[in-house]
Amino acid sequence: MADDTRRLFGTDGVRGRANSELTPEVAFELARAAGEGIDRHVVIGRDTRRSGPMLASAVASGFNAVGVDTVDLGILPVGAVSRLARDTGATYGVMISASHNPAEDNGIKFFGMDGAKLSDARESAIEKRYFSDRPYSRPVAGMVGMQSQMHDALARYVDKIAKTVDYSMRGLEFVVDCANGAAFLAAPELFAKVGATVTFVSDAPDGMNINDGVGATHPEAVARAARGKIGLAFDGDADRLIAVDEDGNVVDGDVLMAIFAQWQHDRGKLKKDVVVATVMSNLGFHQAMERLGISVAVTPVGDRYVVEEMRRTKAVVGGEQSGHILLEDRSTGDGLRTALRLMEVIASTGRELRELRTIMTELPQVLTNVTVTSKDGWDTDPAISASIADWERKLGSRGRILVRPSGTESLIRVMVEAPTASEAEEVAGSIAETVAASLR
Repeated sequence: MADDTRRLFGTDGVRGRANSELTPEVAFELARAAGEGIDRHVVIGRDTRRSGPMLASAVASGFNAVGVDTVDLGILPVGAVSRLARDTGATYGVMISASHNPAEDNGIKFFGMDGAKLSDARESAIEKRYFSDRPYSRPVAGMVGMQSQMHDALARYVDKIAKTVDYSMRGLEFVVDCANGAAFLAAPELFAKVGATVTFVSDAPDGMNINDGVGATHPEAVARAARGKIGLAFDGDADRLIAVDEDGNVVDGDVLMAIFAQWQHDRGKLKKDVVVATVMSNLGFHQAMERLGISVAVTPVGDRYVVEEMRRTKAVVGGEQSGHILLEDRSTGDGLRTALRLMEVIASTGRELRELRTIMTELPQVLTNVTVTSKDGWDTDPAISASIADWERKLGSRGRILVRPSGTESLIRVMVEAPTASEAEEVAGSIAETVAASLR
């Protein structure tokens, strides 16, 4: 009998060490489970990891085995896969990427025909079929799915998002870190098309250097390269954007959301004066929005939850502190589209990024990751609960504590905000010690 409690999907697709945890066999069976009974094609893109072609081939074969045609998009940002799934009427867009993880990892992300990540219910249905022992039908002859390529996928994507820009970018200078990932082809074409002057770094992928000390998770790299210019850093699949200002200070997703919200608010285009953020957003972001008279709808971590809330509230700005930003199309994070929006704000206001970022003051925030053998039971462990409650009493309204399991790794994440960095570190360290002792 099938075990319906087993899970494949985390907060951002299926992820694991390539060819060890995430094998071609897993990819094939996952695609078969997702493809059974669908009657439209599937588009498949990937980032620059060495394991990408292997897993993309397995995914395509799995869909083909249940009669579904697949279209290979090649190396593209994840936002392109989302957009081309919508534009071509695909049942799914599939991205082969482990996002910001190191090169030895890989992942499989699914998008629906609306360009958004699948709902929990749809992922659960795919998992249930994956773990079922019911045999698959095997179409033969002309019913077997076919594989084809979309040779102009990159051009379609670049043309589409370049048309969203209403302001001239000429005269603007940026340094862009492609993380040796999926943006390395698309970003130069896009920014040349809109007229910005851009210097590119980390744009020579070799299959194993993706995210290696560069990109959105290492903004210090683009800060060193920028030398007084604005720096823009993507992650491996380019769904995140982290910026650095002219002084080399990091501008994270919270600050970007605040900048975009104020810009739209000042223009009278922030629908219902609401933005959507996750539980990880800094308390300083909430304080800035309160000063502007903008309400904040809060969701769990994961951009699909942000999408759902944005669609419910009709919000035009949403996202995560990590740099996943969602805009008017309410589909998924697209770092290149986010970069264009930041360029628009700078071009239209004539203000430097170091000035724009003063919209909010970030409270010192410490994020500690505790490696555990199992995440099960962390939220009911009495020692962990007591430690959190004790520190919450001591902090009061001066800060906040958030403890949650990682959706993709064997980690418990402890996030603390406090008036000073030393106090935040003390609280986070104490709770992390208790977590480690309880779940070792």
